[in-house]
Amino acid sequence: MLADRWIATAVRRAATGAIVVAVLLVAAGAGAAAAAVAHPNAALSSTDAMLKWINAYRGKPDPDGLPVLVQALSDMQAFKDAESSGAYVGFIAGVLGANPDRAAELIAKMLPIAPADHWVLVRAIAYSGLPNWKELLATFVDRMPTRRAMIDKYLDGKLPTLDQIAYRIEKPGMMDKIKYVLTFGTDKGEPKEIAIEPSPELIDLLWGYYLATGAFRPIGHIIKLLPLANDKDNVDNLTTGSAAKFTLASNAVRDLHLLALLKLAVKTEPKEVVAVLNDVIETAETVDTVRMRKESLAAIEELKQKGPNSKRELSGWGQVGQGALSMGCVVAAATGQIELGIPCVIGGAAYSAGLQYISH
Repeated sequence: MLADRWIATAVRRAATGAIVVAVLLVAAGAGAAAAAVAHPNAALSSTDAMLKWINAYRGKPDPDGLPVLVQALSDMQAFKDAESSGAYVGFIAGVLGANPDRAAELIAKMLPIAPADHWVLVRAIAYSGLPNWKELLATFVDRMPTRRAMIDKYLDGKLPTLDQIAYRIEKPGMMDKIKYVLTFGTDKGEPKEIAIEPSPELIDLLWGYYLATGAFRPIGHIIKLLPLANDKDNVDNLTTGSAAKFTLASNAVRDLHLLALLKLAVKTEPKEVVAVLNDVIETAETVDTVRMRKESLAAIEELKQKGPNSKRELSGWGQVGQGALSMGCVVAAATGQIELGIPCVIGGAAYSAGLQYISH
């Protein structure tokens, strides 16, 4: 069961300008909780009631409540910062993807929100996984004129979908690095792949999708990010991989369906993924998330002090830049923002608090 009080506090902070994102994950037993949660039409003036409904959704799907929920989130300015909206975008995308016959109807009902927030709907449609997502964007483009440029980029394939993630499992060899350095001018070889960069925001988004569906698709994407937890050369990758490990393990402690999905994935994933995934499964089964958190923090601390293994030019942690790096659940746990293993992501304004913690 989620600690609803903590989640509500996080959302209030987001509404007042603090960039804090809570990944709202249903634990085992969500069906029983759903019976006690009213349809969002009944009490969306209450943040707690709204979040309880979101938490219980997977146990009792109610697509009709999605437009009401989105309107309430828009009213509380929950979409004003993209970094803190990943979980909501993923949740909306998941509900649309799970209801292909009603997707157009649900989108039409969600449109009466602040025009500045229409980017959330555009991205959710593109991330939904629906076979006709481009047709849906084209259908509603005239009703979202402020996001026409964004829609055109998705239709032209210039913005990535949720199935285009740069996992970065393979590292360039020495000759590749030499070739890159010796390539002068602006031409550095092949055009950059259009893909979503690994980040804690992406993990937020994938958990939101899972919350809406319970499907393997978003979990499979998170699993493929696990090798990044062993990347000692890139602080962004290390943080994202650590967040992927910690969220999977801490949620699998309570979500037996998730644990079963992880065990199933062991049979099909490549060895570099399985090595980390087995640690996640063992951690969940032994409820040893404290150990995993400490190990992840130690790895981040080592990279902070020594710099990348292959490039020791990182002279100071501050060079990363406040807001440039979103600290994941590892820092959230360390700073006391996580209760009972609730996954969350801290970035932006809250980043400095996490930085201050691990710097002392």
